[in-house]
Amino acid sequence: MTENAVPGDARTVQLQERLDAVRQRIDRATTAAGRGDNPPRLIVVSKFHPAEDVRRLAALGVKDFGENRDQEASAKAEELEGLDLTWHFVGQLQSKKSKTVVRYASAVHSVDRAQLVTALERAMAAQQELTGRGDLDCFIQVSLDEDAGAHRGGAAPDEVPQLAEQLEAAGGLRLAGVMAVAPLGADPDRAFEKLLGISTGLQRDFPGASGISAGMSQDLEAAVRFGATHLRIGSDILGSRPAVR
Repeated sequence: MTENAVPGDARTVQLQERLDAVRQRIDRATTAAGRGDNPPRLIVVSKFHPAEDVRRLAALGVKDFGENRDQEASAKAEELEGLDLTWHFVGQLQSKKSKTVVRYASAVHSVDRAQLVTALERAMAAQQELTGRGDLDCFIQVSLDEDAGAHRGGAAPDEVPQLAEQLEAAGGLRLAGVMAVAPLGADPDRAFEKLLGISTGLQRDFPGASGISAGMSQDLEAAVRFGATHLRIGSDILGSRPAVR
């Protein structure tokens, strides 16, 4: 068995089956929510999995991939540059990594503080001057935990308007909407209903910020019910994290 993405190899067949199952879940959830004409966008979270799995999924029609570690994402994006993929950075981002993230990412889903907005704006100014690339889509990550900012990351809900104003004014950045992760052990319906309310309030002042990045393998149906426009699915397509060799 070669390591190349040969159609019909065992790993490709496995990925096809898993991808089909997830797409069927999304279709059922979309239909149940009355959103048949407005389905969410599937982002396959490929963190910890090899570039060859991304290559296989690209051959199966996937174009959007999510990563949460800059070093790993940079290497994959460089190796797979010819595949015309869209890379989404979905993890906590250190401001100092902004310079490298803007080289490959079309979107950052984890903007959670003013310092990061400033760093991304500076990095984009340099990158756009160098390459002429398009603006960077930025989702404000919101903490849905009661003790905001803890556990799974994100800005407090009452910090969203100020971050939105900063993003809207920043050159090279586009305020795309909000992102959240349902708190551990919480009811995802309640969590995503709260996120939808935050999104609705944001859109009153920023109509273009209509994106809602929410929903993972275990709670995608709840996310679709409450308006998710982007789903971030990893393990149900790619399986468990590979063992470290």
